[in-house]
Amino acid sequence: MEFPQVSNNNISSHLNQSEIVKETAEQIMKDFGMFGVEITFSGDTTQAYNELHKQLIDQITILLERNYDLLLSVLYQVDIIEREIARAERELLHYNHVEIVAHQIIARDLKKVLLRRYFKSKDSATGDSFGILD
Repeated sequence: MEFPQVSNNNISSHLNQSEIVKETAEQIMKDFGMFGVEITFSGDTTQAYNELHKQLIDQITILLERNYDLLLSVLYQVDIIEREIARAERELLHYNHVEIVAHQIIARDLKKVLLRRYFKSKDSATGDSFGILD
């Protein structure tokens, strides 16, 4: 397994396996759930990006209006940095700012899933099991 490279332009190529899609949705639900913000996933892996993206847009909009500090906490938990948002704004010209943040959340949690899978495959190949990303 190669080291995963996730960019704004190749997310859909990584969301072609149902298990990866489900794990990414679970990661998003976990990250937001830690702060009492509910994100759900129907299980329809063919519409996962659109389903999650719309919910994230709605939740981000609400948090922007009602609880900006909580939004910042969620973004910190997900590990969204300004540099990635700025890059996405240059690359995703058809998205507004909230849509870009929602996209970056999906991209970052997808990257977490892919990295976890990558290191688990490396551990199983070498027989090491440190459990760092569990």
